[in-house]
Amino acid sequence: MYLYRFEVKKDIEVFPVIIAASSDEQAFQLVDEELEKYFLYDPKVDDIILHEKKRIRNGNGYVLYGEEMVVSSI
Repeated sequence: MYLYRFEVKKDIEVFPVIIAASSDEQAFQLVDEELEKYFLYDPKVDDIILHEKKRIRNGNGYVLYGEEMVVSSI
């Protein structure tokens, strides 16, 4: 099992999506499903970028620093 950190670009917004999945294909599919659940419809996104992939182990995680996301969207 892996922990994936994606960056989703929608219009002028950029935001992170974190997914636990057993394969890359499943992870991208789960990003789509989570976006539909969050927005309550199928959002038209411009891009989904995989930034990090880590094997899930005790103590693994990600830091989601706010300015990092703002800089990435410019």
